[in-house]
Amino acid sequence: MPAPVAAPFPWLSVLAVMLLAVQVPMLAVLLSRLIKGPFRRPPLAPERPTLDQLGTVSVVVPTLNEASRLGPCLDGLTRQGYEMREVLVVDSRSTDGTQAIVKNYQTRDPRLRLLEDSPLPQGWVGRPWALDYGFRHAASASTWILGIDADTQPQPGLVAALAKAMETEGYDLVSLAPRFRLKDPGEFWLQPALLMTLIYRFGPAGCSSNSSQRVMANGQCFMVRRSLLEQLDGYRVASASFCDDVTLARFAAAQGAQVGFWDGSRLLKVRMYEGMAETWREWGRSLDLKDAAPAPQLWWDLAFLVLLQGLPWVLVPGLWLHQQGRPESWSLFLQLLWGVNLGLLAVRVGMQAAVASAYDLKESGAWAFWLSPLADLAAVVRIGLSSLRRPTQWRGRQYL
Repeated sequence: MPAPVAAPFPWLSVLAVMLLAVQVPMLAVLLSRLIKGPFRRPPLAPERPTLDQLGTVSVVVPTLNEASRLGPCLDGLTRQGYEMREVLVVDSRSTDGTQAIVKNYQTRDPRLRLLEDSPLPQGWVGRPWALDYGFRHAASASTWILGIDADTQPQPGLVAALAKAMETEGYDLVSLAPRFRLKDPGEFWLQPALLMTLIYRFGPAGCSSNSSQRVMANGQCFMVRRSLLEQLDGYRVASASFCDDVTLARFAAAQGAQVGFWDGSRLLKVRMYEGMAETWREWGRSLDLKDAAPAPQLWWDLAFLVLLQGLPWVLVPGLWLHQQGRPESWSLFLQLLWGVNLGLLAVRVGMQAAVASAYDLKESGAWAFWLSPLADLAAVVRIGLSSLRRPTQWRGRQYL
């Protein structure tokens, strides 16, 4: 076999060496996270409540103008068993009829209570304030406080299964990754690529973390032992955070609490946003998790995404076109760089197949799910934009 011929542009080989020196160690980190996937905790399965669970769970649902999507959430909660003592819907003075919907459901299930939280104090974000308000008004006899978002659709057996698993396994705080319900092709194209930015950084749901700063959480379904919340003084540590779920979970883990992030795709469905534009705007602004991470970790994670999730989609076709599709004329380092990045694309396609079970692929636009890797560049750009600035508006509220 003839030796590789030197590239006609030596600076390309120099650039290849520099990129390989960074990408290869990062690839090793990524594989160390993904290799846990086959051995992760299996998806949580529905359970029937047992007598010892009677009245042990208080559910808190924060709302602000959620009339268009609150119904399925309350439907799911009213189908839970006697382990659920109460459902506290904490409304922040909605103007769209949200409170009327809650009052209608109260006639069907006496466990529902409608609360209106106090005006938002200085230094608080609306969601953690509503959750804190609900926690402080929950029954003191409850062992668990379960935060549920209005855009979720809890399935039968969710509350009993989560409470049983946490009690049996000694967990203090657990949140669940849901099954996503998307509709149009734009959502199916963009949303999985945004979700993938989390998997690149933190690994699959159901895998344990070796560091409190690598703990992941999902506030859409977030159960905490009441005694732990009392110890932490409620949600105060996450009062100013736009990712209060991750902020609270990481702080609890740093204090020695047993924290988990599990696969709840069999028990929790979520319809987060309407369309691609809203997904880009609303979800993208918090995915950087800057309120829960020190600056060095924030920028390391962004570089990690740029080099492993975004750059391969530029390098692989770019090198091929620049070198006119003749690998035998490339320098050894260019061949290695192209091979590593081609391998990264193969890993990415495999990751897409691995997360397919987290989506309802029966919708008419689901075909675009398989094209989602092509949205990786857009997803990385969105994380970068979010990392550069803090939100000033959330759910209709303005923040300084």
